[in-house]
Amino acid sequence: MKITINQKSFERIIDYHQIKKRTRLIGIQLNVAYENQQPVFIGVLNGCFMFMADLMKQVHIGCEVSFIKLASYKGSERREDVKELIGLEISLEGREVVIVEDIIDSGNSLKHTLDLVSAQKPASVAVCTLLLKPHAVQHSFDNIAYVGFEIANDFVVGYGLDYHGMGRTLPDIYREITIDR
Repeated sequence: MKITINQKSFERIIDYHQIKKRTRLIGIQLNVAYENQQPVFIGVLNGCFMFMADLMKQVHIGCEVSFIKLASYKGSERREDVKELIGLEISLEGREVVIVEDIIDSGNSLKHTLDLVSAQKPASVAVCTLLLKPHAVQHSFDNIAYVGFEIANDFVVGYGLDYHGMGRTLPDIYREITIDR
């Protein structure tokens, strides 16, 4: 299936049923890993909202949920600088923290988030991401513990991810169709 957003063409690469199944499995892993703890799940907005909502329906342990909002894209282009639009409002000192991302590509926003969280001296920090672009990551991370899908270094939309604000509400994930494809 193909779609068009602002004169860019996209093709479906992951359908909602695959996302739902993988999210359920990650939820089970989190329930086991944090069985006797009360972690804080920190969602990175705006992109994580659909994944975070579906993920939290699968988490059946005591926990807290909070959000931060960062900006690391301008259109379909990654920016080097990361802007913090909404910051953390709870103390993380001595807490188990799970950062929930929609996608890790360059890793700039994740690095910014990890620096922000680590400054509060949590007991542990794990990263849970729906999508990972392993060939695009420019930083070294040892705490990416939960990955939904590894994808190529393509621009993607859907299931929370957008292009100029459009496409976030699509249930499936689509990649941009480029001329060389």
